[in-house]
Amino acid sequence: MTWLVTGGAGYIGAHIVRALDGAGLTPVVVDDLSSGHAGFVPEGVPFVRGSILDRDLVERALRDHEVEGVIHLAGFKYAGVSVQRPLHTYAQNVEGTRALLEAMQSADVANLVFSSSAAVYGTPDVPLVTEDLPKRPASPYGESKLIGEWLIRDQAIATAASEHALRYTALRYFNVVGSGDPTVYDTSPHNLFPLVFEALIEGRTPRINGDDYDTPDGTNVRDYVHVADIAAAHVAAAQRLLTGQPIEPAYNLGSQNGLSVREIMDAMARVTGIDFTPEIAPRRPGDPDRIVATGELAARDLDWKNRYTVDEMVRSGWEARQAAR
Repeated sequence: MTWLVTGGAGYIGAHIVRALDGAGLTPVVVDDLSSGHAGFVPEGVPFVRGSILDRDLVERALRDHEVEGVIHLAGFKYAGVSVQRPLHTYAQNVEGTRALLEAMQSADVANLVFSSSAAVYGTPDVPLVTEDLPKRPASPYGESKLIGEWLIRDQAIATAASEHALRYTALRYFNVVGSGDPTVYDTSPHNLFPLVFEALIEGRTPRINGDDYDTPDGTNVRDYVHVADIAAAHVAAAQRLLTGQPIEPAYNLGSQNGLSVREIMDAMARVTGIDFTPEIAPRRPGDPDRIVATGELAARDLDWKNRYTVDEMVRSGWEARQAAR
């Protein structure tokens, strides 16, 4: 049983590839390496270099490898940057998803796990985000992910009576951290963990982007979830689709509690042994005050739970980054 992972050479995708292999599902990777790394793809895993915007390339990959399902991660994922680059964001995330769906239909591939985002909710005014909360994205990135969900939903409706009716689910999450493999680490120039790690390695003082948010310590609060838990949930969703079990259109992969940026900084100092007082920088545009989601539906259907403490998240990420030096 073969699954295509778009964006499978990226930080999250590479962990999903390993989790698929561990579950007895054969992974195939499509990635244009715009932010991924060929070295993150395990030896022996087929790797097709190219963009999901190239519909013909994707269809060939689906047919050549007799793919039964797709885990779709490829896209432009930086909420703050998307405010300055909305057209690029929509091209990659909306047009890319549309082209993928078209290739899947042509190749008779009818199972899809969509890697969405908690950014579809914008700035919720409730303590815990549930899947049925109104969607009010605060950035072009969040908007593009929501449109991606709509595209997939509409394609499922359109194909419902066909021989290869699309079955799908969307997994919504926010900050993915840590490492489940010492050879794979987060290389994003925008995510909090790698920004702090690089600053500490270079002897610079890490920065907090804004300390005037409407939160207890003034820094924004997010779900921080370990990448190995995220990978396991994607595989569980794929298995549920393959076996024909009932599945929700969307699941939150939430922590239930959330952590503030300042709490993360404190853990960074504890785990690395490097004492520092973070500098305070201006807010990034498009960043909401707080997004913390419940994971109850995912716990029920996908065995979702947080298996790592904040110190374990930091330690696994720090050790993987140190190993790459």
